[in-house]
Amino acid sequence: MGTVELVGVAASLSFLAGWRLYACVAAAGLAMRFGFLDLPQQIQSLDALANPWVIGVAGIAAIAEFVADKVMWFDSLWDGAHTFIRPLGGALLALAVVDAHDPAWQVIVFLLGGGAALLSHSAKASARAAVNTSPEPVSNIAVSTTEDVVTAGGLWLVLSQPAIAIAVALILFVGSIGVIVLSWRILTRLKRWWSSDL
Repeated sequence: MGTVELVGVAASLSFLAGWRLYACVAAAGLAMRFGFLDLPQQIQSLDALANPWVIGVAGIAAIAEFVADKVMWFDSLWDGAHTFIRPLGGALLALAVVDAHDPAWQVIVFLLGGGAALLSHSAKASARAAVNTSPEPVSNIAVSTTEDVVTAGGLWLVLSQPAIAIAVALILFVGSIGVIVLSWRILTRLKRWWSSDL
């Protein structure tokens, strides 16, 4: 696997961790443990994810997140509590993938991985804030389920086809920026509308 593929896998995992950190850790660990994914030699440092304890804790946390993410307004509280956890997890995943030996490169990868996870987490949190303004719970469940599907599909795609991981990372980057801008516009319009009604 070349440098571009490694950076793509690291960036994609970091972006996905901003949405579903625990699911990313659990899925990668299970796939590695049961041999569903034959990871290239360069990213064998992710073997720690295949530890049964890591998989178990991540799996329980993923189930809790799956449920919490479907409950209107509680999902925003959950996102708020994970504002530091998801970026840190994304940074550590990126660092594990790249396995850089140069300390300067380790710092760069750590910062970029954390930044990618923070960007996607911000997109998720802002989209949820906009969706939560709707009085019915169906839209919230639909958005959450879409995030589940995109995360699962993205994780499978990135780990099984690392050659296209950089394209996946770029799509996630552009998508995150778009969601943040759209959510901000929706929330700004709602704020103006509520202010004019008062």
